[in-house]
Amino acid sequence: QVQLVESGGGLVQAGGSLRLSCAASGRTFRRYAMGWFRQAPGKEREFVAAITWNGDNTYYADSVKGRFTISRDNAKNTLYLQMNSLKPEDTAVYYCAVATLYGARDPAAFGSWGQGTQVTVSS
Repeated sequence: QVQLVESGGGLVQAGGSLRLSCAASGRTFRRYAMGWFRQAPGKEREFVAAITWNGDNTYYADSVKGRFTISRDNAKNTLYLQMNSLKPEDTAVYYCAVATLYGARDPAAFGSWGQGTQVTVSS
């Protein structure tokens, strides 16, 4: 089973950038498609982006398309989320997870969730 630890969150002004990392334990990381989700206070967890096991294909939520980029380095067992042109509405706890079904956007299709990292965007 893969264990995931997110990092890289913080406080940033609107228009700024952050890069989140998700470090995975175990040798099986490279077998799995992966995804990023976020959850703002009082809201449901929502899909952000996902990537295939080899990084060849990605897909995004419409709200982040063109601003966020998901990537991975299988040699380092690490997943990334580069976030540019941040907006106050991007404020949330960001989670990485293993995809049990690539192409899905429902959190129920993902597992092995990390503990999350807080991203706060000030206006």
